[in-house]
Amino acid sequence: MGKVVAIANQKGGVGKTTTAVNLSAALGLLNKQVLIIDADPQGNASSGLGHKEGDINGELYDIMVGQKTVQEVIISEVSTNLDLIPSTVELVGAEIELVTRENREFALKKIIDQVRDKYDYIFIDCLPSLGILTLNALTAADSVIVPAQCEVYSLEGLGKLKNTISLVQSELNPGLKVEGIILSMYDKRLRMANMVVETIKEILTDPIFETIIHRNSKIGEAPSTGQPILLYDISSKGATNFLNLAYEFLQMNGDKIEHLSKKNLKAKTTVKK
Repeated sequence: MGKVVAIANQKGGVGKTTTAVNLSAALGLLNKQVLIIDADPQGNASSGLGHKEGDINGELYDIMVGQKTVQEVIISEVSTNLDLIPSTVELVGAEIELVTRENREFALKKIIDQVRDKYDYIFIDCLPSLGILTLNALTAADSVIVPAQCEVYSLEGLGKLKNTISLVQSELNPGLKVEGIILSMYDKRLRMANMVVETIKEILTDPIFETIIHRNSKIGEAPSTGQPILLYDISSKGATNFLNLAYEFLQMNGDKIEHLSKKNLKAKTTVKK
């Protein structure tokens, strides 16, 4: 049965979707079967994997309101071993329609349970706010990964998210755990970035990934091409960061790690979907 991981932070612009897309793609390249669920009405994870609103025939909203089945909506092989449940701005309507539904916080969990056995890992890209969709994601998840930008304001956002996670643990999902905090957009030349890294390590008791995602222009360019960084530029610093993050994630989960040679990686990433 696949592990479900929500990627969440109530603060926007911290690398949440970037982490969801690129960690999922890296695990796929390492021969894990992965599903990414775009639970953000902005649809950035969907477009970042080459599926914009006009190209999508079905989305998460359609499943949540009973208009389509999970199997009808899943887009297979958006990257190696990576499937996608896409979203568009229509997903905003789900929050309204779920308000009056009984057990509304469990709607996404019911959807995931239908396909959970097909995947090793299922990642949910959450929107940067606390609402019914984010609560659905945290209720459905086994764990949560928290991307945190290396700037001072990220500390405030982390405190608010911890309160939200505690609330979900006590009321909806007692098994929810913090998988780890990922420090992102790191620039070692900036004194403030180094101070934030040290402060987070000192004050937080939650696990922190050793792999840090550095600022890298290629990471910013990749979404415009509809590709994860490992397909866009396998030789970039960003690709190396996310591949190392995938290895660390697998090690933390006690999963088998298949270390691929540069030759094999290049062979896998030269073929576009």
